[in-house]
Amino acid sequence: MEFDEEKIKDALISRALGYDASEVVEEYSYDENGEMKLNKKKVSKKHFAPDISAIKILLARYGGMDEDELERMTEEELRAERNRLLKLLEEEEEI
Repeated sequence: MEFDEEKIKDALISRALGYDASEVVEEYSYDENGEMKLNKKKVSKKHFAPDISAIKILLARYGGMDEDELERMTEEELRAERNRLLKLLEEEEEI
């Protein structure tokens, strides 16, 4: 099985920053001819909060920090580092 490094990195960034996703729930029933028919469809948006574990993985893999250093960081320090990296990403996108 091959892994696409860029897709993995993008997925980690999404989890580290938090993201919104749509959730679709469909309900089917059978009509008088016995065929399935869409009865109800509900689309809702969900927000997934930033994930500290994803931040740690990103920092270890791409931020030049080792695991021991990351394990010693508090959640507050990790959030501050995340904000610093976000700022760098925004600056990079402006270029």
